[in-house]
Amino acid sequence: MSKERAHRRSAREAERALAIRRNVERQARRARRRAVILRLTPRPVRVARQGGLIARRQRAQNAVVALAFLIVQALAWLIWGSALLSFGVLIFSLLLVPVLVTLAFDRRT
Repeated sequence: MSKERAHRRSAREAERALAIRRNVERQARRARRRAVILRLTPRPVRVARQGGLIARRQRAQNAVVALAFLIVQALAWLIWGSALLSFGVLIFSLLLVPVLVTLAFDRRT
């Protein structure tokens, strides 16, 4: 009876050892695969926005300028409807926006 129990115990220990070895090998494969994937994939670069008062004001000003630009383009397209005139307004607006931004928002202070 004790020989049979010893035999079963040794069989269980062998199965546990085999399971532990398989688990260790599986974890090693996963670690190697993870290392390769980390080397091959580019890491995301997080660009943090400035959170100060000046940065928030500048973002708001940029939003106003962009919205005004889009409204002018939409009105030009709706009023004239001509592709050539709309293109002319686009070119004129692109040239005029930096001038208006410089005059309207003094960003030196």
